[in-house]
Amino acid sequence: MATKHEQILEHIESLSVGSKISVRGIAKALNVSEGTAYRAIKEAENQHLVSTMERVGTIRIEKKKKENIERLTFAEIVNVVDGQVLGGREGLYKTLGKFVIGAMKLEAMMRYTEAGSLLIVGNRTNAHELAVKEGAAVLVTGGFDTTDTVKKLADEKKLPVISTSYDTFTVATMINRAIYDQLIKKEIVLVDDIYTSFENSRFLSTGDTVQRWHDLNDETKHSRYPVVDEQNRVVGIVTSKDVIGQEKTVRIDKVMTRNPMTAHTTTSLANAAHVMVWEGIELMPVVDTSHKFQGIISRQDVLKALQHIQRQPQVGETIDDLATNRMVMVESDQEPRRWSTRVTPQMTNQLGTMSYGVFVSLITEASSRMLRKYKKGDLVVENISVYFIKPVQIESDIEISPQILEVGRKFAKVDIEVHHGKAIVGKALLMAQLIDR
Repeated sequence: MATKHEQILEHIESLSVGSKISVRGIAKALNVSEGTAYRAIKEAENQHLVSTMERVGTIRIEKKKKENIERLTFAEIVNVVDGQVLGGREGLYKTLGKFVIGAMKLEAMMRYTEAGSLLIVGNRTNAHELAVKEGAAVLVTGGFDTTDTVKKLADEKKLPVISTSYDTFTVATMINRAIYDQLIKKEIVLVDDIYTSFENSRFLSTGDTVQRWHDLNDETKHSRYPVVDEQNRVVGIVTSKDVIGQEKTVRIDKVMTRNPMTAHTTTSLANAAHVMVWEGIELMPVVDTSHKFQGIISRQDVLKALQHIQRQPQVGETIDDLATNRMVMVESDQEPRRWSTRVTPQMTNQLGTMSYGVFVSLITEASSRMLRKYKKGDLVVENISVYFIKPVQIESDIEISPQILEVGRKFAKVDIEVHHGKAIVGKALLMAQLIDR
């Protein structure tokens, strides 16, 4: 029997895209308290089934596919530019193909404006009307309004007309930034992208006996299985260590390890890898927000996916990429190896000196590159002790010298010195776990 929370989520999912949703409406329709309705709507928002905007309310939206993540919806544009919806509210869930800046004559503007695009323009109401007729949405800059004719047309065609107080240049920059952030998100692989669903996974129920474990072991040759209760919630995990020496008639819930580590579908792959290596886990159950069993991920799945990511071309650069991509190895016969880089304006804090976060990124990257000489794999930082740091001016050239103190099969200790000219400007000790590739 589905819980009230699950019934509300199913109801929201069944609504047509563009429908308006309210706590009071849901509470009345499904005969639940407003508190329960509010919590379920918040969960629907986390699952990207609905979107809540100021001055607009909560609307049912299309769940975006991973490959379309760089295409913004008009609802997201409203949030980005802090806009007000003048008309065409029902079309907020649609995605925009491109945006056009209307800084030209009307005929030329219409040549560029096509269905699915967003025209960014000031108080030129004739352009607003023509754009909506062409099937394009309109973003009016400078805080201007539009005519009632345009608003009515926008409602009929379900194409949003949005007003923002920012100027055209600022708006274009903000949208560009939002698209760029989406591109970075696209590169982040989640557990949802790689896990084996429960239909294709083997698992045990609390009522099963140890004999069932042996049957599955003979069938699949695997030794680890999640254990679920009557509500399909993950309550434990059973490995070969748990069943050795046990009678085959003993119930699984008597021998299983309770409260196992689990991953959510929205957990990032890097996070899952981190936990699995840390805890020495070979297999992890995947659950939803109600802790219901969704499937499994194995360490092998995670490592394969991490290798695949490394072969993908980077689309959006993160702060770490910007800080470390100019780092080059200094050609020298001396050991230890050294890397040099220049402190660019993006790498500084408000005082114009190198930011502490960038300093940590640089020493982590240099240590990782140094360790690749000894080990094929990735480094997961366990602890960094920065015990000396001096301000480094903008446009300064620095050299990073990592020296390995100790390296084992699964761990490494590295001492790092950072020089500017002949002066030492930073010293740190880094301890890390190593993930084999």
